[in-house]
Amino acid sequence: MKGLLFITHQTEKYSYLDSVDIALEGGCRQIQLRMKDVLVSEVRKTGRQALDLCYKYGAKLYIDDYTEVCKDIRATGVHFGKLDMPPLDARRILGSDFIIGGTANTYEDIYRLNNEGIDYIGLGPFRFTTTKKNLSPILGLSGYKDIMQKCRENGINLPVIAIGGITTNDIPELMATGVSGIALSSSILRAKDPVSETKKNIETINKYQK
Repeated sequence: MKGLLFITHQTEKYSYLDSVDIALEGGCRQIQLRMKDVLVSEVRKTGRQALDLCYKYGAKLYIDDYTEVCKDIRATGVHFGKLDMPPLDARRILGSDFIIGGTANTYEDIYRLNNEGIDYIGLGPFRFTTTKKNLSPILGLSGYKDIMQKCRENGINLPVIAIGGITTNDIPELMATGVSGIALSSSILRAKDPVSETKKNIETINKYQK
């Protein structure tokens, strides 16, 4: 995984599906459907609708947390927070046909997840964000530099996506740390023109993509 990962977010103005459509129209081809504190049936229903939208654009859809939903609707993969299902358990359910991502806050988290056969890492948070409860310690730019350096020194080459309160202005320095991409949500949906904001962020990421 590399480039822009858009994480769905519901606001007073936009539904989860609206946010998916905005990101896709703006050129994003990696969507994570993140729906907390809702019924599994609602996640499954929205997941199927989001998958239909992604198919139209040739985009990939990842389901946050819900392994069975990912399997049922044949999404691209599933992403787990630190307190969600262990990746090894998910792999037994999904087999090798699905991508599994995991959240990390430290180098030790990445080391553990690498040993558990994870496919990519969501590393964060960069700064405080209101879109996630039980926030892990803030990393800041120095945290990313330190963790990515340790990954290189120890031969860990997993794709790492930076996440958590990131804005366009943060992208150049974050990409310089060696991360593979950037995850965005609220910063896009809060923009006056979210579609244009998505395009702008993709262009910025691409300038620094190795």
